[in-house]
Amino acid sequence: MEKGRLEAFSDGVIAIIITIMVLELKVPLKADIASLLLLYPVFLSYILSFIYVGIYWNNHHHTVQVVESVNGTILWANMHLLFWLSLIPFVTAWMGENHFALWPVICYGIVLLMNAIAYAILIFTLIRHHGKNSLLAQAIGKDRKGNISIVIYAVAIAFSWLNSKISIGLYILVACIWFIPDKRIEKKIGIAEPPCKE
Repeated sequence: MEKGRLEAFSDGVIAIIITIMVLELKVPLKADIASLLLLYPVFLSYILSFIYVGIYWNNHHHTVQVVESVNGTILWANMHLLFWLSLIPFVTAWMGENHFALWPVICYGIVLLMNAIAYAILIFTLIRHHGKNSLLAQAIGKDRKGNISIVIYAVAIAFSWLNSKISIGLYILVACIWFIPDKRIEKKIGIAEPPCKE
């Protein structure tokens, strides 16, 4: 089965997710800076989630570049990932509107954790389909970055009970870890960006 439809459908869903998130941003009722500052939790939540969705889109795109074909299991694994990504706008709005209260921060962390697990499942099904000697398997390796992220999410969820600001800091930490595009796949297929010329 060709991979084109999987990639196109995923791109469409991710575009809709970002659209839903931006539509959740409400305009201040008054035309002063104080009214705008009151919305900082909503805006901070939006920025963090936008970065996360962008990270998933970027890595999904790079992953599909080395995929030759897909099967039914891969399609369902991809749908599983898209399901958890589609919950990001909901938990983003809930967390922002409630100024990083306990349960919204916990649920935000659970959704991020499930996205990471879903992405790991997608990678596993792709490697199983293409073989342990495939370019993808070689590029991903032991996936320390992915495993570390899952551990940090779990720790952040636990810390929510003590201080939700620590949890937000840990969510930001994982975003920072992944913000620089993952070069593993590019290096394997030899399409890494050339060095900048001065």
